[in-house]
Amino acid sequence: MAEAARRWMIEITQDKATAGDLVLFRMRRGAIAKHCGILTGDQFLHSYDRLGVIEEDLTDTWRLRIAFAFRYPEAA
Repeated sequence: MAEAARRWMIEITQDKATAGDLVLFRMRRGAIAKHCGILTGDQFLHSYDRLGVIEEDLTDTWRLRIAFAFRYPEAA
Protein backbone atom coordinates (compact mmCIF):
# COMPACT_ATOMS: atom_id res chain seq x y z
CA MET A 1 0.00 0.00 0.00
CA ALA A 2 2.84 2.40 0.85
CA GLU A 3 4.62 1.70 -2.44
CA ALA A 4 1.45 2.48 -4.40
CA ALA A 5 0.90 5.70 -2.45
CA ARG A 6 4.48 6.81 -3.17
CA ARG A 7 3.78 6.61 -6.91
CA TRP A 8 0.99 9.20 -6.75
CA MET A 9 1.43 11.14 -3.52
CA ILE A 10 4.08 13.02 -1.57
CA GLU A 11 5.41 11.13 1.44
CA ILE A 12 5.68 13.28 4.57
CA THR A 13 6.75 12.61 8.14
CA GLN A 14 3.99 11.67 10.53
CA ASP A 15 4.50 14.80 12.63
CA LYS A 16 3.76 16.98 9.55
CA ALA A 17 0.46 15.24 8.75
CA THR A 18 -2.58 17.53 8.95
CA ALA A 19 -6.21 17.55 7.85
CA GLY A 20 -6.60 16.15 4.34
CA ASP A 21 -3.49 13.94 4.49
CA LEU A 22 -3.61 10.18 4.04
CA VAL A 23 -2.22 7.94 6.79
CA LEU A 24 -1.47 4.23 6.61
CA PHE A 25 -1.77 2.12 9.73
CA ARG A 26 -0.14 -1.06 10.96
CA MET A 27 -2.72 -2.95 12.95
CA ARG A 28 0.00 -4.87 14.82
CA ARG A 29 3.64 -4.08 15.52
CA GLY A 30 5.84 -5.35 12.70
CA ALA A 31 2.88 -6.06 10.41
CA ILE A 32 2.51 -4.50 6.98
CA ALA A 33 0.53 -1.27 6.73
CA LYS A 34 -2.81 -2.32 5.29
CA HIS A 35 -5.38 0.08 6.72
CA CYS A 36 -5.74 3.71 5.67
CA GLY A 37 -7.54 6.85 6.71
CA ILE A 38 -7.80 10.53 5.83
CA LEU A 39 -7.09 13.01 8.61
CA THR A 40 -9.80 15.56 9.40
CA GLY A 41 -8.02 17.29 12.28
CA ASP A 42 -8.11 15.41 15.58
CA GLN A 43 -10.18 12.75 13.84
CA PHE A 44 -9.89 10.63 10.70
CA LEU A 45 -12.13 8.97 8.14
CA HIS A 46 -11.79 5.24 7.50
CA SER A 47 -14.03 2.26 6.93
CA TYR A 48 -14.83 -0.99 8.67
CA ASP A 49 -16.70 -4.04 7.46
CA ARG A 50 -20.33 -3.83 8.56
CA LEU A 51 -19.95 -0.17 9.68
CA GLY A 52 -19.03 1.50 6.42
CA VAL A 53 -17.18 4.82 6.41
CA ILE A 54 -16.91 6.42 9.83
CA GLU A 55 -15.15 9.38 11.42
CA GLU A 56 -13.28 8.44 14.58
CA ASP A 57 -11.09 10.23 17.11
CA LEU A 58 -7.37 9.94 16.40
CA THR A 59 -6.55 8.56 19.84
CA ASP A 60 -3.05 7.79 21.07
CA THR A 61 -3.69 4.13 20.23
CA TRP A 62 -4.42 5.02 16.60
CA ARG A 63 -1.49 7.48 16.46
CA LEU A 64 0.92 4.74 17.51
CA ARG A 65 -0.31 2.59 14.62
CA ILE A 66 0.51 5.20 11.94
CA ALA A 67 3.29 3.80 9.76
CA PHE A 68 3.25 6.28 6.83
CA ALA A 69 1.76 9.65 5.96
CA PHE A 70 1.16 11.13 2.50
CA ARG A 71 -0.02 14.44 1.11
CA TYR A 72 -2.03 14.77 -2.06
CA PRO A 73 -0.13 16.70 -4.77
CA GLU A 74 -1.37 20.20 -5.50
CA ALA A 75 -3.73 20.48 -8.46
CA ALA A 76 -1.95 21.55 -11.62
